[in-house]
Amino acid sequence: MSDETSQVPARPADEGVTVLVVDDERSNVESLEKIFVREGLRVLVAYDAKHALEQVRTHRVHVLLTDLMMPGTTGLELLRAIKQVSPEVEVVLMTAFGSVEAAVSAMREGAYDFVEKPLKRMTIVKSVRKAAERGRLVAENRSLKDEIKLLTRREIVGSSAALRHVLDVAAQAAPSLATVLVLGESGTGKELLARHIHDKSARATGPFVAVNCAAIPETILESELFGHERGAFTGAVGKKEGRFARAAGGTLFLDEIGELSPQVQVKLLRVLQEGEYEPVGGDTVKADVRIVAATNRDLLAEVQAGRFREDLFYRLNVIAVTAPPLRARREDIPLLVDHFVGMYCKKNGKPRLDVHRAALERLMDYEWPGNVRELENVIERAVVLSRGASLTEHDLPEHIARAQAAPRALEFPIGTPLGEIELRVIKETLKHTKGDKSLAAQLLGISTRTIYRKLDGVAEDSVRPG
Repeated sequence: MSDETSQVPARPADEGVTVLVVDDERSNVESLEKIFVREGLRVLVAYDAKHALEQVRTHRVHVLLTDLMMPGTTGLELLRAIKQVSPEVEVVLMTAFGSVEAAVSAMREGAYDFVEKPLKRMTIVKSVRKAAERGRLVAENRSLKDEIKLLTRREIVGSSAALRHVLDVAAQAAPSLATVLVLGESGTGKELLARHIHDKSARATGPFVAVNCAAIPETILESELFGHERGAFTGAVGKKEGRFARAAGGTLFLDEIGELSPQVQVKLLRVLQEGEYEPVGGDTVKADVRIVAATNRDLLAEVQAGRFREDLFYRLNVIAVTAPPLRARREDIPLLVDHFVGMYCKKNGKPRLDVHRAALERLMDYEWPGNVRELENVIERAVVLSRGASLTEHDLPEHIARAQAAPRALEFPIGTPLGEIELRVIKETLKHTKGDKSLAAQLLGISTRTIYRKLDGVAEDSVRPG
């Protein structure tokens, strides 16, 4: 190995970088180890591919520096194995004169760089540092993407009985291949429920492709769903992949399914019956998708009115799941408010805001005709316009801030345990009486002792070891 008089100064970015040197020539390994230690890098060594893989499995390696031509397992084979075990490791190859073509081939398979022998100190140190820097940038980019996903990806928030019942049904349906029809009012989170079913299914690693059937003009919806071949119609200057093709191996979510035209209904029925479809102007293609559909319409009424095919309705309605309206899960409102406040404070670069009790009471009293979507919009607006350290009634829209609590009927899904219904009625009555248990007992026609016993039972359950 040739040396150079000028020394490359170690940089702070090198701290914590681990280099694994692999070569069957011990003298070469020892020389490289001394160079990298002098440069402030951590060094691991191996004299064959087997021990190199063991080092990668047991240590955090940032850069692998390996000889290309070694007896037994070559550097190229080691590269392939390393990328299987630890894809984030950057690989630099050492090649003898005349092996450049093989090194270039290795770079196509994921190597970062190659250096020719005899090695020069400046060249090898520069290459390893650049490889480590690239690995750091890739890791930061991945971390940033994950953070963006957390900010943009919605999650189902709540613990009410109504929501738990729906999630239980969804969890049972998810592992199957059955088509699921998600029902519910606008803004109840039907797409979230569809994503939840996808994430719990065997297709979770595949794509989740969402299509709003009402948002795509009827004239192009068929092409959007099934794709088309070049020249299939005027303006089709090239082949286009449809949403069914994009969702291959995963889940296709058809929102506002009630908006489909009769022609598209026929083609969708064929997919559900035969498992195949035809792109516009193309040949038959096998459909490898799981369909989850959603609507806020009464599809049965649409069938009776002749606007929706009866056979398609029954194909879609294999398992029906109804997303509950927010008024049926009011106890989830504080959790949702906390979730949205945290999300939009972070998104707008604001410190975490508290929510005044009076503001939360107004939010609890409101009827929420727009459901969770309306609540989210209200909280985003309040966070953006708030000037203090807390959200108050004055940060809410006037129609919500001045809303008066109205007597309302409690709603319970079929199958709710009787004890849970009793407890909910007691809690709602106590809200109405502002905590006066005697008055609540009179209104309910039970003894005050019964109220205490029911509430004490909940307290005991909350502290009892699991």
